[in-house]
Amino acid sequence: MPIRVNLDVMMAKRKISLTELAEKMDITLANLSILKTEKAKAIRFSTLEKLCSILQCQPGDLLEYTE
Repeated sequence: MPIRVNLDVMMAKRKISLTELAEKMDITLANLSILKTEKAKAIRFSTLEKLCSILQCQPGDLLEYTE
């Protein structure tokens, strides 16, 4: 898929674990893992907004278009 999710990169920069992020977002670990491993087919704006708020980043820091 040409859209990459760089969630693992941002999590490493912010030194936050998948479990901690899932708790802060009030989302299941399984659903967050799907995003992290780039298996998600879509992402809701509300989820993206929560990620950006918690990780203190911009959507462009998490999403990348590649050909």
